[in-house]
Amino acid sequence: MIPGVDDAWDAVVLAGGRGSRLGGVDKAAVEVGGRTLLDHALDAVRGARRIVVVGPEKPVAGVVWTREEPPGGGPVAGLAAGLAQVSAPRVVVLAVDQPRVTAATVARLLAGGGSAVLVDAEGREQWLTGVWRTADLRAALPEDPRNRSMRSVVAALLPVRVEGSPEETSDVDTPGDLGR
Repeated sequence: MIPGVDDAWDAVVLAGGRGSRLGGVDKAAVEVGGRTLLDHALDAVRGARRIVVVGPEKPVAGVVWTREEPPGGGPVAGLAAGLAQVSAPRVVVLAVDQPRVTAATVARLLAGGGSAVLVDAEGREQWLTGVWRTADLRAALPEDPRNRSMRSVVAALLPVRVEGSPEETSDVDTPGDLGR
């Protein structure tokens, strides 16, 4: 690795979901602890050289905005749109609905120097919280990324598994999740 070059990383925040289990609300705008889910996600990846947010644009400075094709086409379509905007050797991918993922979480994922994915207490990979070698991730993308699962694309990249706390691996999908 070349210090300062190979350790550079960009971030893709996936914020384009439909929020159907939350009644169709824009997840990025949902507040947890007095701050939006988008604010939490941006804080977690603040150390990135470039931050790309995939989703409806909001008045937030310092990030690059893009949309998946088609809008609502799923996380892999969002990933494809975000990857088109990054150039660092590694990219952190983070779903907007994980407010307890912090900069410390991201640092643990980056520590290994390669690809890594957060794993919950039951050993399940959290495919929307990881760091990947950009070139490998691009090569793994299907020609048509619409409605594909992240696992179907990234599991074959054999990332290092990084144990996450129950807080880090919880997400906000339902009104009950907001109550936690």
